[in-house]
Amino acid sequence: MENRRTFIKKTAIGTAGVSVGLTAFSAKSYGRILGANDRINMGVIGLRGRGKGLMNGFSAMYGDGVFIKTVCDVDSEYHESSRELVAEKQDGNKPDAVQDLRKVFEDPEIDAVAMATPNHWHALGTVWACQAGKHVYVEKPSSHNIWEGRKMVEAARKYNSLVQVGFQNRSISNVMQAMNFLHNGGIGDVFMARGTCFKPRDSFGISLDSEAPASLDYDMWLGPASYRPYNEKRGHYNWHWHWNTGNGDTGNQGPHQFDIARWGLGKKVHPVKVQSMGNIFGVSPQECSQETPNTQTSIFEYEDGKILEFETRGRFTNSEAPSGVKIGNLFYGTEGWMEINGSSWKAYYGREEEPFAGSGMEAGDAAVGGDKSFRAAPGGGGHFSNFIAAVKSGQRTDLTCDILVGHMSTCLPHLGNIAYRVGETLEFNGEFEKFIDNQEANMLLTRKYRHPYVIPQVV
Repeated sequence: MENRRTFIKKTAIGTAGVSVGLTAFSAKSYGRILGANDRINMGVIGLRGRGKGLMNGFSAMYGDGVFIKTVCDVDSEYHESSRELVAEKQDGNKPDAVQDLRKVFEDPEIDAVAMATPNHWHALGTVWACQAGKHVYVEKPSSHNIWEGRKMVEAARKYNSLVQVGFQNRSISNVMQAMNFLHNGGIGDVFMARGTCFKPRDSFGISLDSEAPASLDYDMWLGPASYRPYNEKRGHYNWHWHWNTGNGDTGNQGPHQFDIARWGLGKKVHPVKVQSMGNIFGVSPQECSQETPNTQTSIFEYEDGKILEFETRGRFTNSEAPSGVKIGNLFYGTEGWMEINGSSWKAYYGREEEPFAGSGMEAGDAAVGGDKSFRAAPGGGGHFSNFIAAVKSGQRTDLTCDILVGHMSTCLPHLGNIAYRVGETLEFNGEFEKFIDNQEANMLLTRKYRHPYVIPQVV
């Protein structure tokens, strides 16, 4: 059987227009694609919220050989608007639309998929995609729990799939420079990292269980999660604040800053101890069905005694540091400290109040001996481009956030949430990814999967 690229070349000869699947190309649009034999067909799974970002980002690379062939969402209400959104950047060529993500994996013409589903679908969707021979871009957190995150790593390695986790900071030049600065001793030996997630979260209300909308395949939406009746306050977006499907803001916005904190500390191992406390303040259970805390403090200790702190505040709050950090990071070293606010950073020496180094400051290079060894992300255009560049090269080392990197960072909010739910200080054996002498905590490392949406022990 001739492969897709051979087929495309043959059908292009002497033809003003060509169709692939159900999508028709004009002569103009086809001419933009044909020269690139490494054209990458993609499927985007999950079309709300972050899914729009994925569609916009990958369809913007249409002229560089990326084509979104199929969009997928369990709620068909979002199919046509998503097709139109993509078509705007694909010379009017609309992708197909399906409700069942397995149809995306079954399509031999699709090379890679981008996953923007709720958290509880990240792992199973990635495992299925790897088993089908697809490369995967999966949004953060990479998994809903620690056990399934490890299975994602195993599947990526077993099926030789490139799996990129959506920790976009890994491909931002300024953040890479800040990390280089830290790792080269810019503020001495970094002994503590702090992540902040100060994001307003008001009550989203409460409602009675009801019938799911006709456009929604509710069984597929639940997927691996435990069955419960449909409730609009536990559905689109609000799934974040319920343990069955989400991980709270500590596991929503938080993973980005957890990743930077671990990166800055230079830790490639798990912490050995974790404690976490918090609550839902200012919102009563009679007003809102939220289960995850809107205020939470987590502290992690590594074997060498270094500390990672993380704080989530969803209520009224001040910011931190001179730049007004609310969603960002702080690092403390033996010679000074650093703040990262978005993609900008500043470093302060000792107790001085003016920065001596930072993004856009020449002193930043001088402070580490003129070292400019950090490299820009392969692809040169951010995290999406980095993923595409790696798929084209076939080199896992080109990924700035391979699934193992993403898994290690994702484990941190999971560990914090488990300590919060158990209400104890926990000791963790990172080699086996198990808690020491705490069965209640170990039970929260995984979940009971709902048939047939089961991640197998052996992927």
